[in-house]
Amino acid sequence: MLNNLTDCEDGDGGANPGDGNPKESSPFINSTDTERGKEYDGKNMALFEEEMDTSPMVSSLLSGLANYTNLPQGSREHEEAENNEGGRKKPVQAPRMGTFMGVYLPCLQNIFGVILFLRLTWVVGIAGIMESFCMVFICCSCTMLTAISMSAIATNGVVPAGGSYYMISRSLGPEFGGAVGLCFYLGTTFAGAMYILGTIEILLAYLFPAMAIFKAEDASGEAAALLNNMRVYGTCVLTCMATVVFVGVKYVNKFALVFLGCVILSILAIYAGVIKSAFDPPNFPICLLGNRTLSRHGFDVCAKLAWEGNETVTTELWGLFCSSRFLNATCDEYFTRNNVTEIQGIPGAASGLIKENLWSSYLTKGVIVERSGMTSVGLADGTPIDMDHPYVFSDMTSYFTLLVGIYFPSVTGIMAGSNRSGDLRDAQKSIPISHGSSPKTEIVELEGAPSPEFPPWDR
Repeated sequence: MLNNLTDCEDGDGGANPGDGNPKESSPFINSTDTERGKEYDGKNMALFEEEMDTSPMVSSLLSGLANYTNLPQGSREHEEAENNEGGRKKPVQAPRMGTFMGVYLPCLQNIFGVILFLRLTWVVGIAGIMESFCMVFICCSCTMLTAISMSAIATNGVVPAGGSYYMISRSLGPEFGGAVGLCFYLGTTFAGAMYILGTIEILLAYLFPAMAIFKAEDASGEAAALLNNMRVYGTCVLTCMATVVFVGVKYVNKFALVFLGCVILSILAIYAGVIKSAFDPPNFPICLLGNRTLSRHGFDVCAKLAWEGNETVTTELWGLFCSSRFLNATCDEYFTRNNVTEIQGIPGAASGLIKENLWSSYLTKGVIVERSGMTSVGLADGTPIDMDHPYVFSDMTSYFTLLVGIYFPSVTGIMAGSNRSGDLRDAQKSIPISHGSSPKTEIVELEGAPSPEFPPWDR
């Protein structure tokens, strides 16, 4: 009997769980994977993997945020192989990113882009609130159909590294997949150019206007000056991006969490600005001549006349519409008939602005931007408009389909999550959940159980 006990201790089975073993190697009952057990050591998690995925600890979430990266697994392995060339090759780590870190946050970072911050307010101002809702519904419907199709492909089998290109080529075949992949590459390239131009516009128009190299002498030359500035600064930014790709994007990737925090902070700032402007609108005056909007290029005081001591003098605005600065000068007819007023450009949500902007107000290129709801003394039909006067002119003809095309790139960021399929711990589960579909049904093969025999057409 003693020999039998000795044989049991020295056998392949080793020590039995519960027979004096103080600690099991894994919290899972049927698990023998030591690496998987080490992953959950000391975390006091639930006994089942489903509960671990759906109810992570706060510390695990914070650790995932700290290790958030913009690089897919293939890019990291490629750079590590180049840096360790000739040395010992590092073992490839298994993908461990979940739904939140691997799919949701990359999609969030790509959807909230330059279109949302620069063009959405302009689109709403032109199309009105009702047509803007219709526009967003159309674009989101296209995205939803794409997400449902992508989720159906993802749950139909194993999704390795390759992301959208792999799923497209597997569903449509390599010929169609290659053609669609080429279009996908071109779309990403043009999107990069769009983001560069958006960065320069924010830099020169809002943050640092003094950095402009080319400056317009009058209002008619502002568009050409901005275009030349975009060419110069765009070339510089593109050169910097090419240098970063050549040196290695892993250095920029260290700031991935900072970039994500800036995007989330910007979204919160929009809501905070809406709430603040409703109670305390900022001082953003706009000068109007009759109902025509004036550009403050060349004058500071929004008035025809000013008082200096006991004397009435003309302003800089008077000199722009009249032949001289004297009171008896010959002035423009529209300038003579209408008064100059100043209104707030950001009146706040409580001012009734929502009701005034329910419907669209499309413009034709070259017309003067006018304030609706204000009366003015017009001119006779056929009277020419002097383009040198400081009016605000429409720089393009706007219509509904054009605005849809401008807004649509902002809803294409859902591909950012599927492109990281090689980094996901369970791509078949994470991709459908993050896009609003139901998760897959999984077949679990128990250890020691015989493998089920499937017919040849179902293997």
